[in-house]
Amino acid sequence: MYKAISKTIDLGDGRTINIETGKLAKQADGAVVVKMGDTMLLATVVSAREAAENVDFMPLSVDYREKFSAAGRFPGGFLKREGRPSDDEILIARLVDRVLRPLFPDNFHAETVVMITLISSGKNEMPDCLAGLAASAALAVSDVPFNGPISEVRVSRIGGKFVINPSAEQLSNADIDIMVGASYDNIMMVEGEMDEVSEEEMLAAIKFAHDNIKIHCKLQEELAAEVGIQKRDYCHEQNDEVLRELLWKETYQKAYETARSLINDKQLRISSFAKIKEDFVATYSEGKESGEINKNLISRYYHDVEKEAMRRMILDDGVRLDGRSTTQIRPIWGEVAYLPGSHGSAIFTRGETQSLTSVTLGTKMDEKIIDNVTLKGRERFLLHYNFPPFSTGEAKVPRGLSRREIGHGNLAHRGLKRMIPDGFPYIVRVVSDILESNGSSSMATVCAGTMAMLDAGIHLKRPVSGIAMGLITDKGSDKFAVLSDILGDEDHLGDMDFKVTGTTKGITATQMDIKVEGLSYQVMAEALQQAKEGRAHILGKILEVISEAREDYKPNVPRIVTMMIPKDMIGPVIGPGGKIIQQIQADTKATIAIEEIDDFGRIEISAPDKDSIDAAIARIRAIVSLPEVGEIYKGKVKSIVQFGAFVEIMPGKEGLLHVSEIDWKRIENPESVLKVGDIVEVKLLEVDQRSGKLKLSRKALLPKPESQTTSDSKGENKGERSERAPRPDRNETREPSHSHSLRKPNQ
Repeated sequence: MYKAISKTIDLGDGRTINIETGKLAKQADGAVVVKMGDTMLLATVVSAREAAENVDFMPLSVDYREKFSAAGRFPGGFLKREGRPSDDEILIARLVDRVLRPLFPDNFHAETVVMITLISSGKNEMPDCLAGLAASAALAVSDVPFNGPISEVRVSRIGGKFVINPSAEQLSNADIDIMVGASYDNIMMVEGEMDEVSEEEMLAAIKFAHDNIKIHCKLQEELAAEVGIQKRDYCHEQNDEVLRELLWKETYQKAYETARSLINDKQLRISSFAKIKEDFVATYSEGKESGEINKNLISRYYHDVEKEAMRRMILDDGVRLDGRSTTQIRPIWGEVAYLPGSHGSAIFTRGETQSLTSVTLGTKMDEKIIDNVTLKGRERFLLHYNFPPFSTGEAKVPRGLSRREIGHGNLAHRGLKRMIPDGFPYIVRVVSDILESNGSSSMATVCAGTMAMLDAGIHLKRPVSGIAMGLITDKGSDKFAVLSDILGDEDHLGDMDFKVTGTTKGITATQMDIKVEGLSYQVMAEALQQAKEGRAHILGKILEVISEAREDYKPNVPRIVTMMIPKDMIGPVIGPGGKIIQQIQADTKATIAIEEIDDFGRIEISAPDKDSIDAAIARIRAIVSLPEVGEIYKGKVKSIVQFGAFVEIMPGKEGLLHVSEIDWKRIENPESVLKVGDIVEVKLLEVDQRSGKLKLSRKALLPKPESQTTSDSKGENKGERSERAPRPDRNETREPSHSHSLRKPNQ
């Protein structure tokens, strides 16, 4: 019925990765199942036979989805089925897309869809590190043209040792966590986070990952050879060499002069370059029928003209489009406390890139609940990045959240999250709105985020800054230029986009996309060192605006305190059906959240004022504290019996107030003195060690009648007890000796 072909990668520590094709999804152009432990991914690729009309780019779609059935779980929600992709699924799809896209032939423009599906989920394997391998293997066994293979791995440093594709449990102890995508010869993509590590340590992790990726690539080549599929023929581009030569002749010098004019304004520079093309089209179209003009070819050829003009200016003259040197950072200005209604805010502007960032401090109730197939938990630090069209001068209304916004926000989140103080009681939400964009808005978000959190009174472990590095290479020679703080044009027309965030101590996050082959580790090392210097410069500008966190939170920040209680006291605080905790919240106007951590309960109390918090703390302490002999309590009479009354001195803790302990005088009927619901002060006389029963006294807090005191005194002087004095009960205690312990009866 089928002929399955499989290959196995030995990871060297008892784990293996198996790649199988020929069994599932045989009508796709290529399909593989990648398995590691109990985790299985199905990857398929389908590519149209012909390109759509007037398409001059690679229309690639990469989709990654996780099935809840893979983990034996039901999806949440009313429909109980998978919906739109989660942020994690989008981020994984982006990781794969960024490695695959540069490796399709430049003239291949057929609609191509790569789908990766988690069909089985194991507890010890993380599927994201297998997605790139699965996608590449599906392309390898298909007839779709592709200059691969590639693979992606996660490399982490745990206990000083590098580990490939660690489990989630291992990852929690890692100080380096990066995803690396590469072909056999070249690094294509790096993304991840670190705990303030050095540039040398990061490079060592990348090299370790690449050594393992080479094994994956060789095995895919063997699998493709065994399958025996031939790559398809295609012809997706029509070229006009006469037009190309004419356009270069007529426009290159003008484009070079425009580049050399050092126009700082982005929109003016764009329009100046565009006018050169428009003038050429107008001249070229004279005497021609409109149908004879191929504007798509002109746009494609002119793009190459612009690119070459910019590259020659940088490589030959050492000057960039805005007149800066390769290491120079654009002018920076910033401001904090710009938004009076926010808990913290900042403006960070670098050149023509600007972020307006706000910080909101919330309570336990504001945590983000994560309920994905492979990950369940809560997130206490949130960062949201918004990129409205007006930031680049586009006349468009945003329709939902883009994948780009999710990806850029995730990078900034990684750069900042490890700097939140340990045990910080608030939930933190950082929102970056990009108001202008001309290069590296994600790094502007990191800088603005640092400033806004300091303005909010968050005492960061260390402030963080970020920078985007670019690269211009010279095809056919070893000449190159590393660019600090790249412009949008330098990103678009250049060969690398390398973003690095960090503190004075080391790197916290990175994202690198390579667009050329043969990038050496020497170039990466130089880029990292130049980035370190740029980060230091930017951090200095940040600290000029705000050098340290506010001493106190702003008045509109909710106040939060935390308490730790024994695990077995969580139930009494919550009460049956939440009755007790709801009553405390209603009475004190405080918000209370409880979570179990190991053998303790962590209680978070938040309220707009200190009095509410103090009242809630007192109520909770009354519940969790143990009754102490000799202490005085205000209790509530719960019931009355013939021999006394039962008084609740703490929530759920009642004691017996015997009739003989109600008053110094003889009481025949307790109801003559007490009623159910009365509040009465009592002293705890005794706690029975075996039964835990509490023995209370009201009498011990009342002044002893003078006649009885005199009578007792006479009896003592005679060395004998007065016959008229009442015989003391054997449980009677002595009168308190401290004046502050004496209480007068309530009137």
